[in-house]
Amino acid sequence: MTLERDAAISESFPASMPEPLRDWLRVLRSAKQKARVHGYRRTVTNARESWELATRRFLTEVPELPQVRDEIIPGPDYRVPVRVYHPQPDEALPVLLFVHGGGHVAGGVSLYDPIARKLALAARRIVVAIDYRLAPECPYPAQLKDTLASAKRVFPLLQRLGLVYQPRLALVGDSAGGALCATVSHLAQFEPGMHIERQILIYPSLDYTLSQPSVMEHAEGYLLERERILWMFDAYLQNAENRRAISPLFMELTPDYPPTLVLTCELCPLRDEGSVYVQRLREAGIEAEHHCLSGMIHGFLNLEGLAPLACRQTYAAVGAFLGR
Repeated sequence: MTLERDAAISESFPASMPEPLRDWLRVLRSAKQKARVHGYRRTVTNARESWELATRRFLTEVPELPQVRDEIIPGPDYRVPVRVYHPQPDEALPVLLFVHGGGHVAGGVSLYDPIARKLALAARRIVVAIDYRLAPECPYPAQLKDTLASAKRVFPLLQRLGLVYQPRLALVGDSAGGALCATVSHLAQFEPGMHIERQILIYPSLDYTLSQPSVMEHAEGYLLERERILWMFDAYLQNAENRRAISPLFMELTPDYPPTLVLTCELCPLRDEGSVYVQRLREAGIEAEHHCLSGMIHGFLNLEGLAPLACRQTYAAVGAFLGR
């Protein structure tokens, strides 16, 4: 891409985008131009560092909760670290399993801690955030196995801890975490005794084939870019997997699939797969609610200082959906 094309993209932000976010993206664009000139090469380490730096810079409000504790959920081949957030320890609340994003290669419970806390308060649920294994060190299906094990064994964990809770489980995941949630919900349809009450998918990754128009429409210029997505998918899917077969967008839907809230972003390359997913759910007779946030980019929950209104709207939508 030419420097002229870079400059054109940097000025293409819609009026609906908050000015602080627009200004930051301009700075990011300029930094990318300079890095390209100097031969920058993406690595797992610098990809993780850059997302952590941005998150810690702009996600600074950390609500206090009366009970937060780190625990372990044993899986079939990995002991999954989790963090349990209880907003009202004296009250039996339903449970919300939080599966963080990060393109399957980055993120973790510590980095996403402020988001988990806000989800607990907005949803009035016990939130259990999972620290699943990351690619490329642990490629597919390690992350899926960790998420499925956590969903199956979260109630025994709470029993062991002596916490009061309601045996109602919902899932919430952003980006790659949305892919993991949607896949677990698919598997739960055929798992005797496993019931997902509801799920929330926030700018979810649902199509590993990247076949939807928005992938090219917003391929560059809005933080998450097509080239970066391909790099992350290659790090995650290392064994010639059938990418269509493992994409939630194309998986079988039955009446046992949970009611689903999908939040997409106007300027996200993954926007259309979220919209198509909602359409598929509705055609299958499954309750589906969809909000597309105007002027927003992928990952905005981690950039709360640049988009506070969109973040407030998202937490409110989550609370309303789970409160039904």
